[in-house]
Amino acid sequence: MTDFRFLHAADIHLDSPLRGLSRYEGLPEQEIRGATRAAFDNLVRFAIDEAVDFVLIAGDLFDGEWRDMGTGLYFARAIGRLDQAGIPVFLLAGNHDAESVITRSVPWPPNVRLFGTKKPETHILADIGVAIHGQGFPTPAVTDNLVLAYPEAASHHFNIGMLHTALAGRQGHASYAPCSLDDLRSKRYDYWALGHVHEHEIVCKEPHVVFPGNTQGRTIRETGPKGAVIVTVEDARVASVERIELDVLRWAVVEVDCTDAMADAVPALIRAALLTAWRGSASGLPLVVRVTLTGPTSDAGTMHDRAGPLRDDTRAVAASISPDLFIEKVKVLVASESQADEVVIGDDLAALIARAPTDAALAEMLADDLGPFLLAAQMSLGPDEDGELRNAATTGDWSSVLQTATLALRSRLTSEA
Repeated sequence: MTDFRFLHAADIHLDSPLRGLSRYEGLPEQEIRGATRAAFDNLVRFAIDEAVDFVLIAGDLFDGEWRDMGTGLYFARAIGRLDQAGIPVFLLAGNHDAESVITRSVPWPPNVRLFGTKKPETHILADIGVAIHGQGFPTPAVTDNLVLAYPEAASHHFNIGMLHTALAGRQGHASYAPCSLDDLRSKRYDYWALGHVHEHEIVCKEPHVVFPGNTQGRTIRETGPKGAVIVTVEDARVASVERIELDVLRWAVVEVDCTDAMADAVPALIRAALLTAWRGSASGLPLVVRVTLTGPTSDAGTMHDRAGPLRDDTRAVAASISPDLFIEKVKVLVASESQADEVVIGDDLAALIARAPTDAALAEMLADDLGPFLLAAQMSLGPDEDGELRNAATTGDWSSVLQTATLALRSRLTSEA
């Protein structure tokens, strides 16, 4: 058995549709839509430059059924570059690109080995003594423990298991192909190349069980660096697992503490927080930011009432800091200070305002009385560009509508008191 290196990636989600970007004015929509391809180009380039011995893609190469043949043609061209460099690629289907989901196809270059979906298969790289075991998803929701049917480790080989799974569960990820660490260890493989979880994680080192994370963050739920791992094997043991960054733009959440601040002071606070975030982003990549305003303040109602202008101010501040700093959304989550609740606006009315967002019965009663507002909201809610207030009204989520409205109402009432 010789020493070798391989690249382990997963969750590439080529051509993920990223719906709804047009709602957010000023975002680099085309760059974001093309980010998954650009990150995969970086993966291919890295594999060739580093002359890795093979590449593993542990599920969700595609985001779902191709919108057109362009997705398949792009992948054939990109993977063809690895074929020309003599680098084999092993891939299996995950829940997003399960066998039943992807109905279109193009002929892949001869360096691609796609694992079957009916039972585990093994591919042997005899020249370097590697056995790679895996099974893809036949359908999107696989709830069986696939590991139990994986073969025992091949003698005198470095054994790698590929699997798309959240193991025994990871927050925010469906429990597909569930299994335990003990299940993995029982196969006596040397490395488990996992996919499905979008955060990088080395779960275990005896043996190595690794989630590389996805190659490109696609929404504000996928913040921070994204990429793959390069694994070095020496003397039939894992010598190192190094994370590599492949993404071409990043997402971040920036919290702005507005404690005791008045609404007019908020833009300056936002500028300071965005400057810190931009200067702290050592990658130099474009940064798409969600700004969250938090903290108790007597001016909370005014801030909620002025959410639209605050959003515009935030975009202007970001543009002045860097042309590569963009605002995804501004969330106004400031809360009223306790003393604001003591302002006399009438005990009955104060109690009603306080109860409205959390009292289901009261909300239902108000929904009946405010029914005409629903029609008006659907037609003319104004610059609610992220759609949250409009969607809440449209779906009858009066608790959410009231949560926003009562803060603004309280501010107006107290300012008139």
